[in-house]
Amino acid sequence: MTGQVLPTDTVPRFRRGVKLREDKARGGWVLLAPEKAFVLDEIGVEVLKLVDGVRSVSAIGSELAERFQAPVDEVTGDIAAMLADLVARGAIEG
Repeated sequence: MTGQVLPTDTVPRFRRGVKLREDKARGGWVLLAPEKAFVLDEIGVEVLKLVDGVRSVSAIGSELAERFQAPVDEVTGDIAAMLADLVARGAIEG
């Protein structure tokens, strides 16, 4: 992790050439970027499924907090940190 977080009003989107794909051979999901692949855990998959270039970090956090009955501030903070890390790695822009 970079120690950075995205502002909650940021609207994240995948960079050009980056795709979220199910890896049926390995039984999981990966984020594919040019010359990179990120193996995702269940939480990462749920977050990235909501990255659509329309929803803000705050909206993604609210939706997942409601879905999993978790504190919205904690969920949103974790999402902001995760997405900032993917920004630093060149997979997400926002």
